[in-house]
Amino acid sequence: MLPPRVCVGTLDEVPSGSPVFRATRTARVAVVLGTAVITLAAPSAPGMEARAAAIRAPHTAPAHPEPSRPTPDMPAVSALVNGAVAAHRLPGAVVLVGHDGQVVFRRAYGARTLAGDPGVDGTPAPAEPMTEDTVFDVASLTKVLATATAVMQLCERDAVRLDDPVQAYLPAFNPAHDPQRARVTLRMLLTHTSGEPGDVNLDDPWGLARADKAEGLRRALSAPLESAPGARFHYSDINFLLLGALIERITGESQDGYVQRHVFAPLGMSDTRYLPTQGPSARNTRPLARIAPTRRDDESAGDPAANPHFGQLLRGVVDDPTARRMGGVAGHAGVFSTARDVGLFAQALLDRLAGRESTFPLSRATLQAMTAPAQPGHSPGQLEDAKRADRQTHSAATLAVDRLLAPRYPAIRGQNLRGLGWDIDTGYSVPRGAVFGVGSFGHTGFTGTSLWIDPASDTYVVVLSNAVHAPGGPPISRLAGQVATEVARALGVDNAGPRRP
Repeated sequence: MLPPRVCVGTLDEVPSGSPVFRATRTARVAVVLGTAVITLAAPSAPGMEARAAAIRAPHTAPAHPEPSRPTPDMPAVSALVNGAVAAHRLPGAVVLVGHDGQVVFRRAYGARTLAGDPGVDGTPAPAEPMTEDTVFDVASLTKVLATATAVMQLCERDAVRLDDPVQAYLPAFNPAHDPQRARVTLRMLLTHTSGEPGDVNLDDPWGLARADKAEGLRRALSAPLESAPGARFHYSDINFLLLGALIERITGESQDGYVQRHVFAPLGMSDTRYLPTQGPSARNTRPLARIAPTRRDDESAGDPAANPHFGQLLRGVVDDPTARRMGGVAGHAGVFSTARDVGLFAQALLDRLAGRESTFPLSRATLQAMTAPAQPGHSPGQLEDAKRADRQTHSAATLAVDRLLAPRYPAIRGQNLRGLGWDIDTGYSVPRGAVFGVGSFGHTGFTGTSLWIDPASDTYVVVLSNAVHAPGGPPISRLAGQVATEVARALGVDNAGPRRP
């Protein structure tokens, strides 16, 4: 008997223009969700059996402590973050670490606003200290917290299939029936192998005077490919902008409404949402007071009159210019969250992967596929080859520039490993640090945010900051990687195995 299938099949049964999600939900959810075996696409994602074997599953589900419970210090971590704050690389940060089902470290550092920044009433105010409940614009963490999770829910319901062409769901992606564009699949969008450019054109003032989501989507749908579909890894916001549009087309709901009800609410992520305020001129004091500002709006610097918000501090308004021009809700950016909520997401994901009780809104098999190499052309041996190469470069590196980071990302030059939304081993994997091995996974956000998860040691590391608020500050990836290394050392994690005895 064949196992139930997800993300495979045809669209012949779907009436044109009808919401597939609604049409198929009743018949398919009962069959697909909760099944022990899932085939996400052909070929199946590699590494699933190895990953499942490596995950340590306690006999009982872990107890989660109250968010306010104090945790012991990790002095090396605190030294790193305090040093970065003192060097003005970022105003402040919140670091949260989960291990073996417990929050083992939680600290707020520095400030969330600088002296002279506008307060919630719009007038210059003293610096505000960073607090553990600070709300951050998580930028591209949106891709995994919201969009990839939602797309895979649709896959589980057989409403979409990973290896179907994008044009099957978004016909405007290829109105001229170009054979090259016809080859772009949902898998390619999720793994950044579609050939799309990095972003839509922002050179003209569309969406500045008034949000224009339709125009942003039109530009994403019509952006010319820069390389052949499936040929190479190239990180692109357009990929997830299109996936956000896919969610809305299939479900008949706005993306923010859908993920709020189907992802954030089931996980108890009460401080996580799109659109935490209504814009630069709307001063909703209560939520605004906890939000860390990012940059000043400098869009249309050559013609400030075209941007009515020019020069205003972005606080409670999405930093990403494309998402901002589209009204604040997009598949690639726009979510605001706290360290606690990101930790809830990560812990539930780890619990589901380990087969423990969990509220994560995807099945274990789906998460195994999402967090294993899934790019077109992936092979079962790639992950093990990368793990071996990573260990070898560590052993050979005696004069490393930074001993808190790995000698090379990715471990094998030219071999970029991406999961379905998640980064595994690419040039973006610096937040993995030097100890968590290849096979762990995570993501970063431009504003200064990072989440890295290591199932082998049952650990996650959350670093949230508004680093872009410090002009000229370097990307957060390096600091996040250094923090991850010191966390792993403090917990006794070993790159060669789950943990030191």
